Order: sequence, then structure tokens, then C-alpha cells
Amino acid sequence: MKKVEAIVRHFKLEDVKNALNEQGIHGMTVTEVRGFGRQKGHTEMYRGTEYAVDFVPKVKIEVTCADDSLQSVIDTILRTAQTGQIGDGKIFVAELQEAIRIRTGETGEEAL
Repeated sequence: MKKVEAIVRHFKLEDVKNALNEQGIHGMTVTEVRGFGRQKGHTEMYRGTEYAVDFVPKVKIEVTCADDSLQSVIDTILRTAQTGQIGDGKIFVAELQEAIRIRTGETGEEAL
């Protein structure tokens, strides 16, 4: 099993969610996050004063999947979240040791 974490732009969340649902991925966790990468934030004007925004708001999507569906999940996120501009985000993949459904006690891929 794998855990996929994708940091994407806010306005791409609904597109990614719908595309993953079409691929048969029905569970995900979404968190509002802030951070910066190479773009190192940006500046904004508010009431005539310029402010530095060091941490850019993004959305983190966490999806767990079976090993055989990993590439499909990655490709779907890449295709739907990409705008071609700096700040599109990142995808991280980690090995998931165990998953347990609390309600039934199911473990492994059956718990997904």
C-alpha cells in the first residue's frame, strides 16, 4: 500500500477530487496548508501598501491506495492539478505499513 500526498492550488481541489473518484478512489483527506517552495512567497497590495506573503495557501490531499493503482493516482493528480505555472505543487509517495478500519477491524487493502 502507498500513501500519496499532493500539495495543489485551492481552485484545483474539486477537479482532482472528481478525477480521482472517476478512477475508483473514493477516500481522501484534505487539509488547508501554507508554505513555500522555489517561488518563496509573493507580494500583494492592500489599501495602497505592499505586503510580503511568505507562506502561500495551498491544499494538501492525502490518498491511500494499493500498489497496483499508484501510477494511475499519480497520473490523475498530475493531469488535473497542473497549470504550467510556478507554484503548481508537489506529489509525495510513501510506503504505508498498515491500514486498519476502526469500525470493522479490517486490515490491509481491505481497510481502504
